[in-house]
Amino acid sequence: MPLAYDDTNIFARILRGEIPCTKVAENDHALAFRDIAPKAPVHVLVIPKGAYVSFDDFAAHASDAEIAGFTRLCAEVCRSEGVGLEGGNPGFRAITNAGPHGVQEVPHYHLHIMGGRMMGPMVSPRD
Repeated sequence: MPLAYDDTNIFARILRGEIPCTKVAENDHALAFRDIAPKAPVHVLVIPKGAYVSFDDFAAHASDAEIAGFTRLCAEVCRSEGVGLEGGNPGFRAITNAGPHGVQEVPHYHLHIMGGRMMGPMVSPRD
């Protein structure tokens, strides 16, 4: 069972217009905006407009229209930010974190689209 959704999280507040964001793109089911602490030249967050905590919650409970709308907005962001593979761009990284072991900071499903430079290894080994 997924964690209960907390509608006071920062992304829920952004969706309600209580906190501003720098919007990159939007459709009926998702919103894309610039990360306030970017880790790459391109660092955009894409969030569904529905109340989903994590990727597994979204994949299991979102409607087909929500899943398609979210995924298509991700592709639109990749194209508009010049990191999608179309046109010979060198690529990007798409990351989502879930729960404490995934180091999820905001309990609203979100995908980081990062690019504009070599991103390095996915994870570093730890002792």
